[in-house]
Amino acid sequence: MKYRKFGQTDMMVSEVGFGAWAIGGPAMAGDIPIGWGDVDDHTSKKALLHAMMIGINFYDTADFYGLGHSEELIGEVLGNNPEVIVATKVGHRLNKDGSIFTDYSKDHIINSCEGSLRRLKRESIDFYQLHTARIADLENGECVAAMEQLKKEGKIRYWGLSLNTFQPKPEADYMMTHHMGDGFQLVFNIINQEALHIVEKARQAGYGIIARMPLQFGLLTGKFTKHTTFPEDDHRTFRLPPDILSELIDALEQVWPLTGKYGISKTQLAMSFILSFEGISTVIPGIKTPQQADLNTEGIIKLADEDMDIITDLYQSKFRDILMRMK
Repeated sequence: MKYRKFGQTDMMVSEVGFGAWAIGGPAMAGDIPIGWGDVDDHTSKKALLHAMMIGINFYDTADFYGLGHSEELIGEVLGNNPEVIVATKVGHRLNKDGSIFTDYSKDHIINSCEGSLRRLKRESIDFYQLHTARIADLENGECVAAMEQLKKEGKIRYWGLSLNTFQPKPEADYMMTHHMGDGFQLVFNIINQEALHIVEKARQAGYGIIARMPLQFGLLTGKFTKHTTFPEDDHRTFRLPPDILSELIDALEQVWPLTGKYGISKTQLAMSFILSFEGISTVIPGIKTPQQADLNTEGIIKLADEDMDIITDLYQSKFRDILMRMK
């Protein structure tokens, strides 16, 4: 395992981290699935232990993943291990009717941090993230004041912002301009390169970058076909509807020849593409099993410039149009 410095912090993070949304298990926001369907806690615990054994030291979760269950599993297995770096998030809540709303008030952030610390069984959160806060929230100032207070109290070490899923808003620019926080989490992969400009600007400004969704909900592993369907309690039922899935599979046929050139798998190509960018600190594929931990960390290489150009050009000519029609 290789390690990279997270921005200007003192954290050296494994270039492949552990995305812990999936191990939170099934959860619903009203009639909308916000989990990944059924998972086995025993297998999830084995995955966490195996990941640590092979050198993964960065674990990303949220108080909303499994409505706290993901944090609980990480706390039970990894606890206050000083060799482990844990990132979690705050800001998403459920109304009484099950609908999702966001809360970036100072009181909520401070109270939620205490809850996350209890579930994680840690004395301090290494990287605490506002879960898709927007410009208005940052301008309001309560969330920034809460983060700075928690940092002063030693309950968090560093903080940042997890950006909107598909189309990054100007929040990252706002934070960098005002010298707020220490890093960002954003979606970045072969299909979705909307945040590329943020990656380079953040690198120059000394911010760490966490790249999430490297495999686009599993699509970039190559295991899906045009006939793939998902359980009703799996959020991919609406993230990857049949028409979008079919178009993406067709467009990816122009990418996959690169796997033959390098002698690597589709997963390895997807991971290698992201990590070929110097500004990326760590990539967090979703991991549910020990086998997935191995598959997501093996065979990562630096792609040649001409092959990087092929993939970025395909984004402009093919993927971006499809992306704009995705939910």
